[in-house]
Amino acid sequence: HNSWGVLLDGVPLKSDDGESGAGMVILRMLERAERSGELIIVTRWYGGKHLGGDRFRHVQEATRLYLDHPAS
Repeated sequence: HNSWGVLLDGVPLKSDDGESGAGMVILRMLERAERSGELIIVTRWYGGKHLGGDRFRHVQEATRLYLDHPAS
């Protein structure tokens, strides 16, 4: 699953790619950080373990890593 979010000229765009709500998590974090024009993609593949609600924690953690240490 490749969930993503981006704010382009104030317009929120997202895709959950089967991870219901994951794109919105990314968008909210981008909005709070006041970051625009940056596409964040979080990829998760099924490894045999159901994550349930923990999947949101993992999406948040991956997004936070990017926001705290953007590529230069």
